Amino acid sequence: MWALWFPLLSAFKLYLLGFKVLLAQLLNTPLKLPVMPRQDGKVAIVTGGGRGIGYEVVRHLARLGAHVIIGGRDEQEGLAAIKRICEEYKEAKVEFGKLDLASLQSIRQFAESFKKRKLPLNILVNNAGLMLVPEGRTEDGFEQHFGVNYLGHFLLTWLLLDKLKDSGKAGHVSCVVNVSSSAHSIGEIRLNDLNSCQHYSAHAAYCQSKLAQVLFSSHLHQAMQREASPVVSYAVDPGMVDTALYQQLYTPLRVAQSLIARLLFRTPAEGAATVLSAALSPSLNGDTEGGYWANGRREMTTPPTFDPQLQLSLWEISLQLLGLQ
Repeated sequence: MWALWFPLLSAFKLYLLGFKVLLAQLLNTPLKLPVMPRQDGKVAIVTGGGRGIGYEVVRHLARLGAHVIIGGRDEQEGLAAIKRICEEYKEAKVEFGKLDLASLQSIRQFAESFKKRKLPLNILVNNAGLMLVPEGRTEDGFEQHFGVNYLGHFLLTWLLLDKLKDSGKAGHVSCVVNVSSSAHSIGEIRLNDLNSCQHYSAHAAYCQSKLAQVLFSSHLHQAMQREASPVVSYAVDPGMVDTALYQQLYTPLRVAQSLIARLLFRTPAEGAATVLSAALSPSLNGDTEGGYWANGRREMTTPPTFDPQLQLSLWEISLQLLGLQ
């Protein structure tokens, strides 16, 4: 009986949350990005930077003078994004690197290729993700939401962490930004069933992956502080943004969403504003406190994200799953 009700309850909770978020967005003034300092000489990696929020993050960082690498699966989409950006900003330094977050091998190859180039890494934006996809597994057997949204980015960050630390030592704090969602607030980490084998719900799996990102971000920031490393970590909720992320909704909901989105959702540029505010806050105002950001500023979030034992347990299990211990 629970196997029948669990997906329905999970869907109801997520759509109710979505309604509340939309209402809050209506009551708030549109997000505007403050004037940001130049990023000349800095290097950034943005996963999923070929479209949506990721594209706007890449576009803005390039305009500020950063050398930006788009990590993505779709090379044609990535190159098209680069062409548009370079047509807008003639001096933009943007390139594409093949990265499939559903493949641990691809992630390792991407990280190794980057490290061989001897470039610094000042900003890592873990933006790519999927939502409400049908039940399935990644190349390495992980549930897709957990594997792509969380575990793939965990591995990428782990492999590039030394590069982030070294780049921070040059006098500029390096930054990791994990693009999460307000959905983390209704997520539940089932440590004994992270791959959602017992009862599957795409809605619950998505929320779990977003909570995992926030827990990871918080634990990483505290770990860097303890060892006095010049790396800060933020988790960011960009809000409800009109992107292709909603393409897996049931057809009636997708039709309704496409109509509502044009009126009520944030644009990708508005969604990118909070991501950029967090990513550039160390150079803008010396902010190195990390934390959870939403609506263009640091905000409090749900109690489970502050649970040190849950953070540590998820961290250790993640290391085991990825063969890093």
